Parts: sequence; structure tokens; C-alpha cells
Amino acid sequence: MSHLLTPLNAWHHSQNAKMASFAEWDMPIQYEGILAEHTHTRTAASIFDICHMGQIIIKGNGVKNRLSAAVSHNLETLPVGKCRYGFILTEEGTVMDDIIIYCMGEDHFFLVVNAACASNDFQTLAKRVGAEYVEDISARSGKIDLQGPKSLEVLKRVFSQDFHDLKYFSFTTINYKGVEIIVSRTGYTGELGYELYFPRDFALQLWEDLAADESVKPAGLGARDTLRLESGLSLYGHELDEKHTPAESGLIKMLTSEADYVGKEKASQVPSDVLLALKFEGRRTVRNGDIMVRASGSDEVIGVATSGSFAPSLGYAIAFAFVKKEFQDQNEFIFKSGRNELVAQKVDLPFFKEGTCRIKLN
Repeated sequence: MSHLLTPLNAWHHSQNAKMASFAEWDMPIQYEGILAEHTHTRTAASIFDICHMGQIIIKGNGVKNRLSAAVSHNLETLPVGKCRYGFILTEEGTVMDDIIIYCMGEDHFFLVVNAACASNDFQTLAKRVGAEYVEDISARSGKIDLQGPKSLEVLKRVFSQDFHDLKYFSFTTINYKGVEIIVSRTGYTGELGYELYFPRDFALQLWEDLAADESVKPAGLGARDTLRLESGLSLYGHELDEKHTPAESGLIKMLTSEADYVGKEKASQVPSDVLLALKFEGRRTVRNGDIMVRASGSDEVIGVATSGSFAPSLGYAIAFAFVKKEFQDQNEFIFKSGRNELVAQKVDLPFFKEGTCRIKLN
């Protein structure tokens, strides 16, 4: 089976990265190891190849109102230079995709969408907003994430520019070596970090410039997953999907738009399930699809695990799971994992509470 390749694919192979298929892309899972890459991101700075993500431009006279009716984001309170997280919903209020929208101008928006959903997102937005306003720029765009508490220092050294004034979920545009780059203070690790957007043919140059910094190492999707899970961040296809509403996934607080957008009426409802954050006593955890039962020895299924991993920063295993809403107030839950039973306790998010993503920069 052939895979789609990011412009950094040859570099990953040259570094003997462990590669695997992700949303039809040939992606690096790890270089020196998930634990080492996870720890380096929490303590220094790592770069992640995110060129597989979809990128869409929505632009045109009066398009803000059209887009407001197509997505859950509150665009009325989104100023130029800021970005916001939200959803493309189905008519039933369930999640078609979770996306970030950047306000580039009064009627000019830049959307970043998940790789596996990109084609459907584009078709859906073209239908809801109007094809003449919507452009898929994924094929000519690149994205690198620089994440970790030392990422601000790295940016200053590499770009010879100070980004102290750039606040969380804000962005700016710079010129570097004659190339326009969007620098966004956002990320998917819970740490201080920046997402960089640029023309696709500049990916290798920028990646190598960042990798040359003394504080930077490359990290793969393995560490990206453990980092986002520790930080309590949802992954589409796991904690978010077309079977559940944002409210069921614990993200009702994101639904602030007053516009009459598709799926709005049902998005804040909890028809059947509630997403729980869980911890285990040891290193063993559940995997996506492992079932939750009503009691030890029982075969009555009351829930299912969506994500699980040993949490390197915490020293124990953690997981997300959907449970039938009538059981959500329990404090202890039992999973069947193979022939074994695993007991989990309900906890509050985020699992890892020492992340630097929201830190105020002096």
C-alpha cells in the first residue's frame, strides 16, 4: 500500500525514524524513543512534522456570517490575530471534526483540520459556505510544531525576533529568509509552544534550521500522543466522533456562538454517554476499544475506552473512556483487557497539571 508523503519524509528515513501509517500518511512514530522524546518536550523543545494536516482558506465579502452558520466557533468575538478551537458538526450535533480557525481579516479565515477528515471537511464547508469562498491549500502548505518550555528561546535564536508579546491562541506573520511564516502560540502538548505555517517547499529548510538549535530534538507521533493525553486533550476518532456530541465529550464550554450553526440545538445535549478521565494504580492501561463492565466478573458493558497510555510525567497509567451517563457518578470503574480486569479511578483534567502552555511571558 502506497502512502502519502510529507516534504520531510526523506529526512525522517535518513534519521532511521520508526515510521507507520497515520491517516494514509507515512509518519514518524519515534526517533530515539517515545519516553525520551516525551521528556525532552516537557523540559526543552521538540519539533513535530505536522505537514499532513489539512489547511483551508475561507475568504470573501460577507463570508464571516456564512462561516458562522457552518461551524460552532464564535466568530463575532474573534479578533484579527487570534484563533479559536471548535467543531464542524453534523445535523445531529455530533462532531464531524475539531478544527482551529484563524481570523486573518474581517472576511478572511484560515482553518486547520485533521488529516483524516480534510477531504470531507472541505466538501462540507464548500456546500455550507459556498464553493466560491472555500479553497483547499493543503497541497501547497506546510506545518511544523515547536513545543516545549524552551521554544520561545529557540524562536528568538532562529528567527532573530522576540515573541514575548504573543499571547496564548494568538498569531503573527513574519518574513524569514524571504518566506512568509505564520507563527501561532498554540499546540497539542500542554507546553509552551508554537505552530508554524509556511509554503510547503520551505519545510525542509525550516525544519533543519530549527533542528540545528542546541535545545531542539525531533519528536514523533508517539510522544505527541502521550503528551496530548497527559494534558487532557481529545483526539478525533477517539474522544471525538460522529457518534457523540461535544457535550458528551466534555467540551460544552466551547459552544459559545450565538449564531444558528448546523447542529447547534443538539450539540449541548448528552443523549447517552459521558467522557471520563481515569487513572490506574500501575503502568498497565487500557487501549482504544477495551470494554468497561458494570462490576468485577460481570459481562454487562457500560462503557468503552477511547485512549490509554502510561503517563511518563506522572508515573502511572491514564485513560479516557465513554461511560453510559447513568453510571458517570461512580468513582471506580472496571475494564476487561484481554483476560485481565483493570480498575480505574475517576480524576479531574488535566491529568498533568504542570504544563507551561498558558504561562505568562515576561
